[in-house]
Amino acid sequence: MACGMLLVSWTAMGATPAAGPLWVHPTNPRYFTDGTRNADGSPKAVYLTGSHTWNNLVDMDRADPPAPFDFQAYLDFLQRYNHNFIRLWTWDSVTWDTRANRNLGKDFVHHCAPLAWARTGPGDALDGKPKFDLTKFDPEYFDRLRARVRTAGERGIYVSVMLFEGWGLRHGDRGRAPAPNGWAYRSHPFHPDNNINGIRGDLNGDGTVLEVHALANPAITALQEAYIRKVVDTVNDLDNVLYEVANEGGEKEWNWWVVKTVKDYERTKLKQHPVGITGHGGEKTASMLASPADWISPGGQDGYRDPAPAWDGPKVSLLDTDHIWGVGGNHAWVWRSFLRGHNPIFMDPYDGSALGERFDPKFEPLRRNMGYALRYARKMNLATMTPHSELASTEFCLANPGKEYLVYFPNGGEVTVDLSTASGPITVEWLNPRSGDTTQGQNTSGGQKRSFIPPFDGDAVLYLRGNSSVDG
Repeated sequence: MACGMLLVSWTAMGATPAAGPLWVHPTNPRYFTDGTRNADGSPKAVYLTGSHTWNNLVDMDRADPPAPFDFQAYLDFLQRYNHNFIRLWTWDSVTWDTRANRNLGKDFVHHCAPLAWARTGPGDALDGKPKFDLTKFDPEYFDRLRARVRTAGERGIYVSVMLFEGWGLRHGDRGRAPAPNGWAYRSHPFHPDNNINGIRGDLNGDGTVLEVHALANPAITALQEAYIRKVVDTVNDLDNVLYEVANEGGEKEWNWWVVKTVKDYERTKLKQHPVGITGHGGEKTASMLASPADWISPGGQDGYRDPAPAWDGPKVSLLDTDHIWGVGGNHAWVWRSFLRGHNPIFMDPYDGSALGERFDPKFEPLRRNMGYALRYARKMNLATMTPHSELASTEFCLANPGKEYLVYFPNGGEVTVDLSTASGPITVEWLNPRSGDTTQGQNTSGGQKRSFIPPFDGDAVLYLRGNSSVDG
């Protein structure tokens, strides 16, 4: 696989299994913790970053049945880039008209399988296959879900288990030319012609079908609760689990109900895991922050484009290119986001089988720099690090003032860092984001503002560490 050949010595040669379950760090809620400890006994922070792609759980292809996704090759890809997090995508419809995705579209319809519910009949659905029985689950879906989460955890990768998919009904299904209107609902198990249970998702007949991800129909809510419990039963004992309510969907009351349903049911189980709500759906950032969720994914519509504002909690921010550009971003975005207190993740076209181009080379620097950032997150005592734009003239600085500083130089050149609260010798390390190479600079000292110039052209990352710093 050609994409793996571009990596440098930072590549993870092996993997430590993901520890957990995760919970929000008690003193720095920008991050999670797995309960492991720093040398001083304080809980370590866990930083999450990685590439996710649409068909990493449900197969998608113009062929019917769709060609299987090579999950082991995908995990190899993630490890080569030193990534430790994915969203594991579900899909709610049996098709995906990719023409609804504008310039990323494939100009054909994907067939998507398996889905969570069993296709037993009697009778045929609109796609000519047996109708769904919404009281029964498809073992293939849940066996695959468990196997992929478990295998990822063995590779040191945390997995956000997506419970529902909202983009199709909320955005893709609403007349985006040239895709025909209604494709996501016509191929949804809750369409009345697709199930034997008398379930109709579109209660008011307006074609938007937002009622599916709202508390509008008690019969649908009961089916969704049974499904949520089945997902929890399937993966609860695994340490590397997070849950995600829905991709870009859900009215506020329903989102919060899903979070509460997961949390209430997990309280009866061995382990409890974080639950999140993603942006670009039915809620804005302020509402998601007020929710019972543990993490959120703020969106571009709320001002979290590039550069995103500094994050101050009280929930973990998984800042996703999916909710900013769809597919977009660059390596500089990774550092600007990381140093503002976010956990940046990337909606990756990967092999191009769902959308986009195969291993698009313009995203190589972004993929590599997510891994570089994770290396620094593990090198520092991240639990003590917070955004301090006032300490660097570039305004991109994550620091534990007096002890550790990580600074991004977007344009290279001379940058001033305020080391007034630091004392004693300070070690200097440079990272070249384009090559991954690190260079040791001449030691400096604190007590005042200091100027730094990278030893190479272009943008740069500067890591400063006082001798009294606690190992992270």
